Amino acid sequence: MTSSVRWGIISTALIGQEELLPAFKEAANAEVVAIASSNSQVTKIAAKFMIPKIYNTYDELLDDPDIDAVYIPLPNALHAHWVKKAAEKGKHVLCEKPAALNEKEANEMIEACKKNGVLFLEGFMYQFHPQHERVKKIIASGEIGDVKMVKVSNRFYLHNQEGNIRLNQELGGGSMYDVGCYCTHTILNILEKEPNKVFVSQGNKNDAVDMSVTGIMHFDNGITALFDAAMDSASNRCYEIFGTKGSIRVPNAFLPHLNKGEATIFINTDEGHTRDEKIVGHQYILQIDYFSSCVKKGDMSIELVNKTLKNLKIMDACFESLKNERFVDLNLS
Repeated sequence: MTSSVRWGIISTALIGQEELLPAFKEAANAEVVAIASSNSQVTKIAAKFMIPKIYNTYDELLDDPDIDAVYIPLPNALHAHWVKKAAEKGKHVLCEKPAALNEKEANEMIEACKKNGVLFLEGFMYQFHPQHERVKKIIASGEIGDVKMVKVSNRFYLHNQEGNIRLNQELGGGSMYDVGCYCTHTILNILEKEPNKVFVSQGNKNDAVDMSVTGIMHFDNGITALFDAAMDSASNRCYEIFGTKGSIRVPNAFLPHLNKGEATIFINTDEGHTRDEKIVGHQYILQIDYFSSCVKKGDMSIELVNKTLKNLKIMDACFESLKNERFVDLNLS
């Protein structure tokens, strides 16, 4: 393998154009060598980001022996098919979140990657920003006491709705898939504990998909986690942790890259002490550098893959709860 991991981009999705392709230009150990799409804009996009190879089909890109890894930002319902095809062609895979529509699909994708000796990473870029590790260290220090409650919110207003894949049920649209997955993943990531039951209710719904959801998760140790996700309200992308001695507030949990990577966390204690900590990191660049380093080593943390599977199992339970309007028991072991 060359000094840099050689990447192919499957599709001209906006998230690729706006976030990943600029991040690839800044990454230390990655270069984009090809992009594939039937979109007439692909030539313009390739020129803008100085991508040397253009393919009209995804299969042609996957057949290129000079590509080590691929980034897949396709609609949610297409992830499973193209991850498995990429694995069969020996390509390592970074796939946008949610990795799949359900745990069964995710298991099949990950097994295909294992069988073909390639690595798989779900694109929850937020987890690579250092603010979250700092939060976990503060919790572990005991400064806010025993954690009792976590609240996570990920909301935005979807202005451009015409033809938007987020509103297409067959493609895996809806607020639970689009932003709710961040909420459940964050709860798993920060608490490093597994819930035993979940309840989710639906707010506004258009003709096809859930536009907003709220949920509650219970844990064996008495912790309660609340979350809300929506595509029909003003932006709010934060989480809070409440303990027996204090609290932590993370107001820019998911999009600090829009503030040049700078995030601020606020810590309050019952003794009246209040402080804030500024933490800087570009989560998309860090994600690319991490996975590219793993590709070069041929190994990565199994915990990230396990978290993908556990999160999708929780989401399966969320959808069951939405359907049946009741708490659903969980066993993530």
